[in-house]
Amino acid sequence: MSGLLIGCHLSTANGYAAMAADAVHINATTFAFFTRNPRGGNARELDERDLGLFLATLEEHGIGPLVAHAPYTYNLCSSKPETVEFARRAMREDLARMERMPGHLYNFHPGAHVKQGVDEGIRLICEGLNEVLEPGQRTTVLLETMAGKGTEIGRSFEELARIIEGVTHDELLGVCLDTCHVADAGYDIVGDLDGVLDEFDRVIGLTRLRALHLNDSKNPLGSHKDRHERIGEGTLGLETFRAVVTNPRLVGPPMVLETPQTGLDGWAAEIALLRSLKIDHLSPQ
Repeated sequence: MSGLLIGCHLSTANGYAAMAADAVHINATTFAFFTRNPRGGNARELDERDLGLFLATLEEHGIGPLVAHAPYTYNLCSSKPETVEFARRAMREDLARMERMPGHLYNFHPGAHVKQGVDEGIRLICEGLNEVLEPGQRTTVLLETMAGKGTEIGRSFEELARIIEGVTHDELLGVCLDTCHVADAGYDIVGDLDGVLDEFDRVIGLTRLRALHLNDSKNPLGSHKDRHERIGEGTLGLETFRAVVTNPRLVGPPMVLETPQTGLDGWAAEIALLRSLKIDHLSPQ
């Protein structure tokens, strides 16, 4: 393999051990999964035997770190107190479960302020994170870069930096950079990837960049739409992803595909494609 830590979003429907087996089948070296139904609700109890087989497969095949994903329904800065309280309770539960498989990452969408204003939204997100983060936990929580639909918070590096600055135990926080989202938010990763990374480093710090979501986009730069496309079939184009997987500043963090697929074969093909871009770059001419 090319050394890329790469995978896709897999389903827990058949259990954790089956999910790890799927990762092996498609040659993934990392992957993402929802901590519970993406529409929210209560999480299923962990099965000890299933969890044990899952962890054994990860170790045997050198898979990880993984990027668990919070359901989209969590909104730490909702205008409805009951929605905020559910998000905080569910995140506490999720993080407790993640400690059963320590050393991985937990990614979430910061939320939408729902016309309360960015300042109030950021205040509520910080308040929620200060409530749910536990000193010494072995799971790093990632703020995802967002496309900026509606009143989404996280559309700029500055908004993410303000959240990090407002959290007491900021050593537990990192960022997941989504290629579709940042382009839709107006960051020109097609024309100036290094310039975007320079700005990220200046505003947040590249040491905080702990994971990437690799997604092409159906929409043009700055559209604020957030509609993913398969790699090389959208407005970002294949050469942008070649630049991403070969950029020395992006070596190390897990890269997770969230592109539209109809099954495991599609994921396997895209993982192989991205690895080939890396191998082509390393091969002598």
